[in-house]
Amino acid sequence: MSALILKLYSLLMWLGQPLLRRKLARRAKQEPGYQQAVEERFGRYTQPAEVVSELVWVHAVSLGETRTAALLLKALRARNPGLRILLTHGTATGRAEGVALLQPGDVQVWQPWDSPGAVARFFTHFKPRLGLLMETEIWPNLVAGAQTRAMPLVLVNGRLSEKSLQQALKMSPLSFPAYAALSAVFAQTDDDARRFRQAGAVVSGVFGNLKFDASPDEAQQEKGKSWRRALAQPVMMFASSREGEEEMFLKQISAVAQSENQQGAGKNAAIDVRPEPEPQAQAEGMGSRFKVLLVPRHPQRVNEVEALVVRHGLRVSRRSGWDDAAGGPAGDDAQHADVWLGDSLGEMALYFAMSDVALLGGSFAPLGGQNLIEAAACGCPVVMGPHTFNFTEAAELAVEAGAARRVVDMEQGVRVARKWMDRPDAYAAAVAAGLAFADRNRGATERTVNALQTFLAPGKAA
Repeated sequence: MSALILKLYSLLMWLGQPLLRRKLARRAKQEPGYQQAVEERFGRYTQPAEVVSELVWVHAVSLGETRTAALLLKALRARNPGLRILLTHGTATGRAEGVALLQPGDVQVWQPWDSPGAVARFFTHFKPRLGLLMETEIWPNLVAGAQTRAMPLVLVNGRLSEKSLQQALKMSPLSFPAYAALSAVFAQTDDDARRFRQAGAVVSGVFGNLKFDASPDEAQQEKGKSWRRALAQPVMMFASSREGEEEMFLKQISAVAQSENQQGAGKNAAIDVRPEPEPQAQAEGMGSRFKVLLVPRHPQRVNEVEALVVRHGLRVSRRSGWDDAAGGPAGDDAQHADVWLGDSLGEMALYFAMSDVALLGGSFAPLGGQNLIEAAACGCPVVMGPHTFNFTEAAELAVEAGAARRVVDMEQGVRVARKWMDRPDAYAAAVAAGLAFADRNRGATERTVNALQTFLAPGKAA
């Protein structure tokens, strides 16, 4: 039965190749990176074919997984000098980020489309001796291809939400053989391990989350802290916002600002340093008692989000327009803006360091939430909505530690964030709790590298 289901799945993936080409062409209009080396998606390469099984294949589908892979690769190279990496991705942002991880002898290509032909060409051309899949990426034909070639395939930093488990259970004739064929799963948490076992996988260790071992950029943190000290108002950040959430956020921010402005200069109000606004801006604007920093999760949406802010009658200042030498957002244009828009890649440490509190994107719509670990490590308290199923344990531990608070909706989220900024003692305690929370959960990288040495030992090539 499972073999028949896999054949049917393979047929559908083969028939879906023209649809994939059209999808890539559409996405390339917003992100030109999707135009790059399209034929690699179908197992056709310009790179020289490998003669021997030497490469270690690391698959990091998108930006977040690629940044996590960077931690693992650094540690693996330290323990295994001369290691050559075959790095694959599924998204343009992941591939762009992955370029910085490459060393002489490494190869970077797109993940092959999960059709039998593309997968076979991928394995035949590169002959990897070991495969490391980051976090969640399980594709039936890729797993089957590795098994046929006796190539060990390990799921690293593995996480499996309850929602994903239920999907796997519904597709058990297809998903169970794929999970069972993995050589090992290194899970993040005990709950992840339990769910992986229910899906048929062999769990060889529960090592924690690699993301805790990331050290936020010190120079960015210092710059962010310096900018925050120079500001006359606290900063409320909406971090890694997703489509639909910005609308909710802007409505609530406007409501809070209007309410506070009507109350006048209360005991916690910041000084209004802006010149008299135009009549329309005065009616619809944000006021100046706190600043808003909005950082979309996907950089290709920045223009769309800016247009949304403008439709709300609000003034925008983009990070790309700030003069760092003049203090960044301390410039006149930024100070006159209602919303600061983070439109740069790789500067989340800067954004968290300049913010007093951050609302967590992806958690106010049923999207599973984004990673809150970097915020905690930067000493930025987090307010999160009800949807954190992608980071369940980290979210729960952060709340227990006092580094984060959970709310039921955006309205409550904005008000809780505002109150947190107004209470210095509670705020200082949350900052300290976040730093301690991030520090005590480190160590997953070392545990993972130790376990992988078994597969990297001489004689383990496929």
